[in-house]
Amino acid sequence: MNVLLDTNIIGRMFQPGHAHHTIARTAVDSLVARGDTPCLVPQILYEFWVVATRPTSANGLGLSPATASLELNQLQQLFPLLLDGLSLFAVWQGLVTRHSVSGKSAHDARLVAAMQIHQVTHLLTFNIADFTRFTGVTILDPATMAQPGSP
Repeated sequence: MNVLLDTNIIGRMFQPGHAHHTIARTAVDSLVARGDTPCLVPQILYEFWVVATRPTSANGLGLSPATASLELNQLQQLFPLLLDGLSLFAVWQGLVTRHSVSGKSAHDARLVAAMQIHQVTHLLTFNIADFTRFTGVTILDPATMAQPGSP
């Protein structure tokens, strides 16, 4: 089964000094070990670029655009990229309207819209509460996935 990786998972995988680095890597390894396919959508790569090229003083990775581009290429080699379709906007608009989404949460709704289009039901994220309003999304907690013997 495909499992969408949220931007925070990808970001932590690229931050060896961060407290969630090992949890993120182990959770992704656990998905692969159980036969799942961690995957991405373009929005994850856009958001990763923003974090990767933002200065470390502003909670970013401080990478140059050239280095961030290399990292994007590596991510696309590691994980399948599920491309946006023409119906993404209509599905997203339906979600934000139906769930009364406002502000930054509209980004989360866009991920859910992409998941629906690609029939991806599972999401690995540190931001569990951000997705609980959406039906049909099974949220996987990286801390739980990283524990030995996790499902």
